[in-house]
Amino acid sequence: MSNGMRVDLSALDEVIRKLNGLLSDMDKANTKAKYETDIPSTAFGSMKFLESNELHAAHQKQKTRIENIIKGLHQLIDDFGTSTSKVRDKYSNQEQANQQGVSEAPKGAAN
Repeated sequence: MSNGMRVDLSALDEVIRKLNGLLSDMDKANTKAKYETDIPSTAFGSMKFLESNELHAAHQKQKTRIENIIKGLHQLIDDFGTSTSKVRDKYSNQEQANQQGVSEAPKGAAN
């Protein structure tokens, strides 16, 4: 028996669609962070400039940190999207089961 509450499946579909868009954006950000932010060690100076190696190492460390943050966000968004899809499917299945239950009157219920 229903308590009169309904779930708006189209709203869940919209959330899933937006999360998929975010995943696409995160893929682009990951590609950019990984391949478009690399700076060769020579850009910081020659080996005669002693701090050049430290600068390059610091840059590489931050680059890796940013890549890991993006991967973490991607995983979080993916997990949320997967969970939302599962919830949406369960609500949809329950709604179909409820409709079938209403259309099939139980035997002896005509009294």
